[in-house]
Amino acid sequence: MDKLILIIIFSFLGSVGSLAGAFLLLIFPDKVRLMLIPSLISYATGTLLASSLLGMIPKALVSASSSSILLTVLVGMISFFLLEKLVIWRHCHVENCEVHSTAGSLILLGDTFHNFVDGIVIAAAFLTSIPLGLTTSFAVIAHEVPQETGDFAILLDSGYSKNKAFMYNLFSSMATLPGSLIGYFCLKSAQAAIPYILAFSAASFIYIATADLIPHLHQKTDFWSGITQFLLLLCGVGTVLFFIICHP
Repeated sequence: MDKLILIIIFSFLGSVGSLAGAFLLLIFPDKVRLMLIPSLISYATGTLLASSLLGMIPKALVSASSSSILLTVLVGMISFFLLEKLVIWRHCHVENCEVHSTAGSLILLGDTFHNFVDGIVIAAAFLTSIPLGLTTSFAVIAHEVPQETGDFAILLDSGYSKNKAFMYNLFSSMATLPGSLIGYFCLKSAQAAIPYILAFSAASFIYIATADLIPHLHQKTDFWSGITQFLLLLCGVGTVLFFIICHP
């Protein structure tokens, strides 16, 4: 199948598909949703870490020097830290987020930018190899579902109606598609930039997992929650490893 078709399909799944999954989660009773979201976050953490450390960075190192790739990862992580400080660009997974409870419009702006970047990430991954594209897309979808659930709840808390919150989130999510198309056509003629895009993208995945998702998981300290989170994190890693081993 042509790579452009795969990029469009998985960009669509990463945007509209994740939003649909988030919307379905909101239909569940509060107790069920509060139980499912930490599980999804644990799984997403594993996919993000494995996709970046076992997929993106190794692929980037094939085409560029280790020093330049690792420098790009470092610059990326510092950049996302600054971005988060400047525009409060944070993934929310809880309804009572103190930072964003009154910042619905800021959430939408940050989410739109993030989804646009996700599209470029998916395009760069597929242009490198189809297996890397699949694992990267899977990691994007896995972490977008709990994120969209939290964002949706925050918009409702900020005074948006359910219809408006859904429509605004839909438009924000659709930014993944133009991002992937721009990424495909620009990077196709600039192959030398792909390793650095992958390294920068890996930095975003690592930053999201370590600075946002893992601290959220630490909020639950009981023994069985810890075991469940650990096993689901390993499942996320195992999913990425499956794609890598079966399609090297």
